Amino acid sequence: MTAITFMNMPSALRGMLDALVSSWMRQAAAQAEQGPSPQCTPSTDTFIAMPLAYPNFSEPPPFQLPDPGVLNASIPAFFIGRDQDGFWLARDAKGKTGGIFLLESSALAFARRHCAPSGGATIFPSEKFELDLENQGNPLIVCLRPLKRLATRAWLRVADLAGKIAEAAERRFRDFHAQ
Repeated sequence: MTAITFMNMPSALRGMLDALVSSWMRQAAAQAEQGPSPQCTPSTDTFIAMPLAYPNFSEPPPFQLPDPGVLNASIPAFFIGRDQDGFWLARDAKGKTGGIFLLESSALAFARRHCAPSGGATIFPSEKFELDLENQGNPLIVCLRPLKRLATRAWLRVADLAGKIAEAAERRFRDFHAQ
């Protein structure tokens, strides 16, 4: 009989399990903000995920670790987020390494690989940020960035044209029924 592990579970089940664990982690972080909690020792495969809000949106987000009461400074941490073009970024909180990726899972895998074997924390800022280090992620992003911007502009033009066509058709339909 084959043992059931996280990696051989169906992807939908893995996603639900991941969402459940993330929810527990967010609740634990919220409880930690409210008061002291019992000490816990991280296991060898601990990977903590927590959202990080930053109220001043006019400035780039600071790459600072949360309060030492929330996250021990000895635990490696990565910021995972998106840049202005929608690509995924992974950046070490200490500014040693980082990369740009097409998929969120790739950014998370990069962070896990650099935190191995003991695990680490991932911090998801609510705002976008730019990678201020050499890209050690997907090298094709440099080529994809201009193409994505071009495709986005073309998509916006098509959406605008479709809206104008719909408005014109609606006017003609009203005029036809008004007669």
